[in-house]
Amino acid sequence: MKYIYYPGCSLEGTASEYSASTQVAMQALGSELVELEDWTCCGASAAESNSYLLSIVLGARNLAMAEGMDAKGDILIPCSACYLNLARVGEHVKRDPELLDKINEVLTVEGLTYKGGIKARHFLDVISTDFKPKDIESLAKKKLSGMRVAPYYGCQALRPYCSYDDPEEPRSMEPVIKALGAEIYPWSMGPKCCGAALMSTKKEVGLERVGGILAAAKGADCIVTVCPMCQINLEGYQAKVSKMRDDALDISILYLPQLIGLALGLSEDDLKLNLNLAYTDSFKTKLKI
Repeated sequence: MKYIYYPGCSLEGTASEYSASTQVAMQALGSELVELEDWTCCGASAAESNSYLLSIVLGARNLAMAEGMDAKGDILIPCSACYLNLARVGEHVKRDPELLDKINEVLTVEGLTYKGGIKARHFLDVISTDFKPKDIESLAKKKLSGMRVAPYYGCQALRPYCSYDDPEEPRSMEPVIKALGAEIYPWSMGPKCCGAALMSTKKEVGLERVGGILAAAKGADCIVTVCPMCQINLEGYQAKVSKMRDDALDISILYLPQLIGLALGLSEDDLKLNLNLAYTDSFKTKLKI
């Protein structure tokens, strides 16, 4: 299987381990990723506050570039915010056909045309839909037996355009995790918000959100994420939240492709686990058993 790969800004910086592990894990699963040529920012959360049309055109430009590539296939997006911003382009054009003309009027500056013929897909959608659990299991070189994994989805991978899972009770990670030999840690926090940018604007609220998630994961060996914002919030504030709650809430936080890569026999260097802020000794010890 071949996919056009859109890394997005975060995966070129603070979440570079997500990009690296996605690429090597997909390769180990027999897939080819062709990076989108001349990709640009999706607009993140800042563009729409200045201009709705700008926020749509930024995503549409990337989709138009992908449509023009020789490589054919869906566009695979690991970052949940990037996925949301690119997916919303097609959804909004469906609801407002005149929007397509406005988009393409702007894109004429670069000689581009967005036709709406390519599908933006989250990494989680691809790994849980296009790969059968038995095929993943057959490629696993190191079974993660006895490992209790808490799958954490966050908001943007699931809402509001999710077609591959239930946004309120998501389960799409579970067959993948089980195929690796690990157990699913039973909890209800998977789709709950991590606080997102509240860590910058209302930190006390953000810390409370993170604290609730980390406390609910006590008993798990790790939390697995599919979003750079969720990852940084859950791993970067563990010491502060532990002090605030007077409770030891340290736990390994891994990206899903890192967990997959470990089971597929990829090295910690390949998966850039040295860049994770929360990768505990207890997890490493259990991994080696």
